[in-house]
Amino acid sequence: MRRTLRFRHDGTFRVLQMADVQDGPDVDPDTVVLIEAAIRRADPDLVVFTGDQIRGYDPAWMHTFLRRRGERPGDSVREVTRLEAWWRRRFGGPNQPGPDDWPAGALMADARAKVRRCFAGFLAPIVRAGVPFAATYGNHDFQCGILADEQDRIYREFPGCLNPDAQPDQPGRIASSPSAPIPCEPGTFALPVMASDGSNHIAMGVTLVNSGDYATEHPSRSDTIDGEPSSHLSPAARRAIGRNASRNAGPATSQADYARDPRKIDLADSDGYGSPTPQALAWLAESQREMVRRNGDGRPVPAIAFQHIPPQEFYDCLKEVPAFTPNAVEGTRAFAGRCYVLDRSVCRPGSRLGEAIGCADVNCGQVQTMVDAGGYFALFCGHDHKNAFVGHVDGLDLGYAPTCGFASYGPKSRLRGIRLFEFHESDPSRYTTRMLTYGELVGRRSRNETRVFFGDHLVTDGPSLRDQLRRPSVFVTLVGIAGGVAAAIGSACARGARRLLNRPSR
Repeated sequence: MRRTLRFRHDGTFRVLQMADVQDGPDVDPDTVVLIEAAIRRADPDLVVFTGDQIRGYDPAWMHTFLRRRGERPGDSVREVTRLEAWWRRRFGGPNQPGPDDWPAGALMADARAKVRRCFAGFLAPIVRAGVPFAATYGNHDFQCGILADEQDRIYREFPGCLNPDAQPDQPGRIASSPSAPIPCEPGTFALPVMASDGSNHIAMGVTLVNSGDYATEHPSRSDTIDGEPSSHLSPAARRAIGRNASRNAGPATSQADYARDPRKIDLADSDGYGSPTPQALAWLAESQREMVRRNGDGRPVPAIAFQHIPPQEFYDCLKEVPAFTPNAVEGTRAFAGRCYVLDRSVCRPGSRLGEAIGCADVNCGQVQTMVDAGGYFALFCGHDHKNAFVGHVDGLDLGYAPTCGFASYGPKSRLRGIRLFEFHESDPSRYTTRMLTYGELVGRRSRNETRVFFGDHLVTDGPSLRDQLRRPSVFVTLVGIAGGVAAAIGSACARGARRLLNRPSR
C-alpha cells in the first residue's frame, strides 16, 4: 500500500537528498554507514535519490555496458573499465564481471540481479527505518544495460518506493486520490505532500525530473530510443527528425555509428549531456495545474524539483574571474575557456564549488518553464560530485548535493554527504537546508582513503588539471616537491663537480 506523504503535526516535513551513490552490486560500506547515520540524525519523512545510483561503467556490468543508448550491450567497453576488471581478477575485489562465454539472456539476467543487489545495499537502512523513498535517474544508471523503466520496476519491489507505474501513453493520467503521484515517464513524476490537518489539501509538491543522459545526434522520430524517452535532442538531431518525419519510427542509431566513434577511454563525458525530454518539460506545467485542480482553490502549489543534471542557469550562481584565481574552476564545453568562483552575493553561507558545472550544451528552457508555471521555488541537482552550493537566481533557488558515495570521484571523505531539507507548512519556500557530512556524522577518514585521495585529485583533461593546480594545497605541495627535486639534483651536480675538481691531474 502506497504511503501518503503529509506534513507533521508540528507543520514540518523533512527530506533527505542522496546524490550519486554511483556504486556496483556490492555497495561500499562507508556509503551505507553514512546513509544509516543520516537517517538517525534527520528522522526524514522522505528520501530522494537524484540519479547515478548505479555505477553503470563498473566492471560488474562490463558485458552489458552501454556507452550510449542504442548500441549493442558490451560493444563499447572503455579501456579503463577493462583495466579495472583485470585488476579485480588479478588481485581480488568485489563486483567482478561474469564469465565471457555466457549467452546474452544469461548476461542480462545477471545484470538485473546485480542491479537488485546494488539497490538492496543502499536502500537497506531506509527500508529498515520505514522511510518512503523516490528515485530519478542520471547519465550512468542506464549504462549497466538495464534501462530506467526496468529499474523502476526493481525499485518498486522494495517497501516504501513511491515511484509510480507511469505508462508512456498515459502521462499525467487522472488520479484515483488527491495524494496520488502525478506521473510522466520513468524518473519524472510529482509527489503531493498533504496538509497536517488530515485533509486532502496539497500543501507542497516534491517533483522528480529525469534530466536525460547524453546529447545525441542519433534521433528517432518519436524522440525515444529503445522505447524509452531519449535525452533532449540537439538542434542537429531535431532537424534530422524533421527531414525523416515520413520514415518509420524507431532507433536511428546503427552499430556502425558507434564503431566509427567508440571513445574507448572516455574518462570525461565528451559527448555533452542531455536535458529533460520535451514531454517532461511540458509536463512540469501540467503537473502544477493538476495539483491546483485537485486543491480546487486556483492557487499555485509550492513545489521543489529534484533532478540529476543541472541546467545552464546554474552558472548564474557563479562569477567569472581571472584564470589564476585560487580555487577557481574552469567551465566546460559551452562555458570553456572561462574560470569561475561562487558569487557570494547570490549563494547561501556554507556553499562550496569544487568543480565545473556539467550541464547540457543546449539550454532547453527548463528553468523558465518552471518560473512561468508558478509554484516552483527550488531546483536541486547532483551530478557534479564536489559541488554543494545553494544560490538564488531569478526567483528560484538552484542547489546541489555532493556525492554520498565512496566508489567514484568526489571531495575528501569528510565533505561527502547528504543534504537535509526542512519545509514549513505555512510557507514551504522558506525552507532550511544543510549538509549532513561524513565528517560530522561518522569521522574524517573513510575505510579506503587511498581511493578517496585519487578521486579527489582525478585529472581527466586539461581543464581538470588546471583546476587542480589552482588549489593552493596542491600548488604548494607540487612546488615543494619540485623544490626538493631541484635541490637533490643541485646537490648531486655539486658533488659531481667537486669530484671532477679534486681528481688528480696526470
